Amino acid sequence: MTAPRALSTGEAALAGLRGRCPACGKGHMFDGYIAVRPSCEVCGLDLGFADSGDGPAVFVMLIAGFVALGFALWFEFTYEPPFWMHLVVSLPLVAIVCLVMLRAFKGVLIALQHHNAAAEGRLDG
Repeated sequence: MTAPRALSTGEAALAGLRGRCPACGKGHMFDGYIAVRPSCEVCGLDLGFADSGDGPAVFVMLIAGFVALGFALWFEFTYEPPFWMHLVVSLPLVAIVCLVMLRAFKGVLIALQHHNAAAEGRLDG
């Protein structure tokens, strides 16, 4: 079996966006919704290096906050609803936006981490 061709930065990011292996672009990166698999079932890449930390959550919260604020302002000035209506409409919107974006952002960050051979910082000396 020959080693898979190395993916370009764009291909690696796209593979992560689709939840695919950052090395071969074919195997699955996730078990379930956001739990990372131990290894790729196609190329055998050990995904134990994958530690996206809080990175995806920060990006998702910022983007979802802007979307929610824009929607809430539009909703307020267009319909002038009572406060409880904002809660009933806006909270599910924010939850859905966050859940949809979290997996994609986590996949992209893990794929770019692999592509750039990112590792924990070390002090030599």
